[in-house]
Amino acid sequence: MIEQTVFYFFAGLLLLAATMVITVKNPVHAALSLVLAFFCSAAIWLLLQAEFLAIVLILVYVGAVMVLFLFVIMMLDINLTVLREGFSRFLPVGISVAVLMAVSMGLVITSGRFTTGGNYEALKHAADYSNTRELGIALFTDYLYPFEIAGAILLLAIVAAISLTLRKRPDTKTPKVEKQVAVHRAGHVRLVRMEAEKE
Repeated sequence: MIEQTVFYFFAGLLLLAATMVITVKNPVHAALSLVLAFFCSAAIWLLLQAEFLAIVLILVYVGAVMVLFLFVIMMLDINLTVLREGFSRFLPVGISVAVLMAVSMGLVITSGRFTTGGNYEALKHAADYSNTRELGIALFTDYLYPFEIAGAILLLAIVAAISLTLRKRPDTKTPKVEKQVAVHRAGHVRLVRMEAEKE
C-alpha cells in the first residue's frame, strides 16, 4: 500500500513536471521542470529496484546534461516571442504523437508480459541482490562485443571532435607567447618631452 502511494505520487509529479516542460514560457523554468521530471523518474526506478539506472539518470542527466542546458540557456539571449510563435501550429501534431504513445504503452501493459499469475506484482529479490552486479555480468559476458564496439565508437567520436577543434585554420589569429615575452619597453615606447603650454 505504501509503495503504491509513493508510486502514484511520483508518477503524478512526473506528469505535472513533463507538462510544465512544454507549457511554461520561460526556458529556464522549463529546464528546471525537466530536472524535476528526471528526479521523479529516478524515484520510480528505485521503486522498481533498478538502483543503477536511477543513479545514472541523476548523475548523467541531472548532474551534467541539464547543468549544461541551464548554462547555455542563461548565456544565450533567447527571444521568447519567436519560440512561442509555432506552439499553436504544432499543437495537433504533438497531441497526435502523445495519443499514439499512450495507446502503445497501453498495449504493452495489457499484453500480459508484466503479469505473474494474473496479478500485476513486481519481481521480488533477496536483500543481498545487486542489479549493478547483474548488469556488469551481462555486459561483460553476453554483450561483450557490442559493449566494446560502442566504446570504440564513442572513443572515435571524442578523437574526431578534438581533431576538428584543434585543426589550424588560415584565418585564425593565435598569440605567439615567445614574441610577447621578448618585448622590451625601449623598442615600443618613445618618451617625448613637451613644453608646458602658457597662456
